[in-house]
Amino acid sequence: MAKAYERIADDLRQSIRAGELAPGDRLPSEAKLAERYRRSVPTVRDALRLLQAEGLIDKEHGRGNFVRRPRTLVQRSNLRHQWEKDRVREPEEKRAETGATEHDTGLELPDLVFHAAYREIPADKELAEAFGVAEGTTLLERTYRTRYRAESAPFTLVTSYLVRDMVAANPALLDAANEPWPGGTQNQLFTVGIEFGRIEERVTARPPTAEEAEELELPPGTAVLVLRKTSIDIDDRPVEISDVVLPGDRTEMLFTTPLERW
Repeated sequence: MAKAYERIADDLRQSIRAGELAPGDRLPSEAKLAERYRRSVPTVRDALRLLQAEGLIDKEHGRGNFVRRPRTLVQRSNLRHQWEKDRVREPEEKRAETGATEHDTGLELPDLVFHAAYREIPADKELAEAFGVAEGTTLLERTYRTRYRAESAPFTLVTSYLVRDMVAANPALLDAANEPWPGGTQNQLFTVGIEFGRIEERVTARPPTAEEAEELELPPGTAVLVLRKTSIDIDDRPVEISDVVLPGDRTEMLFTTPLERW
């Protein structure tokens, strides 16, 4: 038999899903809900905590509880990599018209806010083995955050690594001021003679760290997907490694595998 707070949560949940409470609407106060359902305020709070854990409402300190606005869905397909490669040799003007985030979200360039930061770091044991270089080799660590202008949380948390000496022939690749780079990483490496041959992606899921949950504005209990992307050139050499943290409440992974005909 359902508990009192579960019945309250179910009633509010149905109102949200039916559109009677729209995204952004403020729920009645806890006292008014307690009066409506003839239950105690602590029971109402339990119901609200349940809805918050489900990602249906947000609690704003000092303001109350609000129906959560759906976040922009990101559909990340493995076909995006060929789409990016097809654009590598296009003129800069053409490449600048759109990018991977627009491809994944259906948004347009003016809808987005982009930030990039670069720094040089020594390769730790894991990254050195992944790149096939000596531990301590200088890497260029690049962090990226892109968000929808109407939202405050980024779509993903991206950390990308390049071997500095591999790209140093083009000094423009060492300066974050040149981001966002039309055509992305594939075009960047093309400028130093590197052609991508294949991309390997490994996806796992885990609870977010406190920092990730805060930056991605995750509802309590929401998991993250963690993607390790390794880009390998046509000479079978790892040339870029990215760690991408994707929020589980607004990310869809789509894998399409073309099959040869008999």
